[in-house]
Amino acid sequence: MNETKVAILGAGPAGLTAAYLLGKKGVPATVLERDPRYVGGISRTENYKGFHFDIGGHRFFSKSKQIEDLWTEILPHDLLVRPRSSRIYYDGKFFSYPLRGAEALLKLGPLEAVRCALSYARARLAPARSPRSFEDWVVAQFGRRLFEIFFKTYTEKVWGMSCKEISADWAAQRIKGLSLSSAVLRALLPRRKPRGEVIKTLIDSFRYPRKGPGMMWEACAEKVRARGGRVLMGAAVAELAHDRSASRWTVVASREGTREQLVAEHVVSSIPLRSLARMLRPRLSQRALEAAEALRYRDFLTVMLVLKDAKRFDDNWIYIHDPGVKVGRIQNFKSWSPEMVPDPALCCYGLEYFCFEGDGLWSSSDADLLALAAGELEQVGLATRSEVLDGCVVRQPKAYPVYDASYAANVEVIRRELKDRFPTLHVTGRNGMHKYNNQDHSMMTALLTVENIVAGREIYDVWRVNEDAEYHEEGERASNASVSGLRQVPQRA
Repeated sequence: MNETKVAILGAGPAGLTAAYLLGKKGVPATVLERDPRYVGGISRTENYKGFHFDIGGHRFFSKSKQIEDLWTEILPHDLLVRPRSSRIYYDGKFFSYPLRGAEALLKLGPLEAVRCALSYARARLAPARSPRSFEDWVVAQFGRRLFEIFFKTYTEKVWGMSCKEISADWAAQRIKGLSLSSAVLRALLPRRKPRGEVIKTLIDSFRYPRKGPGMMWEACAEKVRARGGRVLMGAAVAELAHDRSASRWTVVASREGTREQLVAEHVVSSIPLRSLARMLRPRLSQRALEAAEALRYRDFLTVMLVLKDAKRFDDNWIYIHDPGVKVGRIQNFKSWSPEMVPDPALCCYGLEYFCFEGDGLWSSSDADLLALAAGELEQVGLATRSEVLDGCVVRQPKAYPVYDASYAANVEVIRRELKDRFPTLHVTGRNGMHKYNNQDHSMMTALLTVENIVAGREIYDVWRVNEDAEYHEEGERASNASVSGLRQVPQRA
């Protein structure tokens, strides 16, 4: 039986950040990762015949200097500064994102522009109070017409449910101050900047590892090992048993066909909260188990296509707001970094389909998905079928925690019981907290968790990370902001 000070479940950004920072503080840690090959979780980089591709597209941009400095420290010589370029495909047209006033007015047309303006004015004159759903929240903020054009179709593709069923928390966390809506409104209703106001803007560049985000986490894993930590690949955790009298954990995992046990004083979990709840011993209360089982996840698959490079688009990605195709977003990995593609005469696109594990899309054969993607790429005018040379499919379960009407209450039930019964169990990251964290949010939850472990008590409330509803693409807030659940460090508890 092996022993360690801290057992870490999952080698994504949260898990590896925790392991790396613990190692710097001289605290032994062991990371258990289910994947036998890749570290990085959803931030990994897959490799197909020398083509590198990202699972979703991960920009390295944060308002936290600590996180920016950490990226530089882990990967000092391999971070490129890349231009940000993206568009929206709507009604057979491509709109720059963020929208440009003249272009948006021209492509929407004067009648549609007036409809948007009147709809917005109506919403602002009589805003809904205490909106409960995503639809209620967006309509109250921006008007029904803007909701229908720029929010409804894409959001329902992502979540596979009506905007009426999605919690308003999702909008509050991810869309408040969203540049898309701001850009639309500036295009339709330009206003003068009040004196002294700082106008928030979309960042026009970001850092990105030469060969994808997985490069960052592979380097981090090596640094963990160099400091004496362990990263065990292909280790599927089956049970977490807590001995309160001895104040220790026994982690049971299956690895290479054998059962292994690891004893630890603390456990840091970034695995899905529902999965964690199932494996705890002693068992959670029936109420907490039912709350965990009620948590839902949206799954995701990427169809990667290799094409002759006809230079049809050079965006990093394009959002597809057309209900006539199933694809939700299209990445151009060569635009993220030229080194993602081994042959300059070729390009590599990633067509992203949002689904539920086991549904029709998820269960389709790779051949059918490759044919679907090639056809839809042609349908939106970004390639012809004859340009497609090869491809592969990657399925990603539990990519997004679902914000339905009951998720917040369910998470709170689990959170309170874990805190009361298992004070040396720490949840971090997106799925670990069932919270739609960005990569740097996840790292910040790990950073604060490490501070708590080293201090031997909770000095930071990690649940305050990313609670303030400020969207990650906005510019800097005023420099005197004290506590931000997004990018600044929450104050001590």
